[in-house]
Amino acid sequence: EKAASLHQRASSDYEKCVEFNKLMSDVLGRLEDAHCYKTADKVMSILIDCNPKQGAQCEKAARIGDKMKKFEQDKGSK
Repeated sequence: EKAASLHQRASSDYEKCVEFNKLMSDVLGRLEDAHCYKTADKVMSILIDCNPKQGAQCEKAARIGDKMKKFEQDKGSK
């Protein structure tokens, strides 16, 4: 939930974008450590599109937002 909320604010805020990227990287590491590879793959697909650039609005904000919504739905259905 924190990551999804943060991403909504991050699309036009570089600092929030970097914070989102770091949070998702941390989540990925914890998922891999816990051997939750299927979920880790979903997080990795989000990180592949997440490339914070200073002074620029996120080009893939909508795409990442859609992936975050799907990730939240998948998580909630388990």
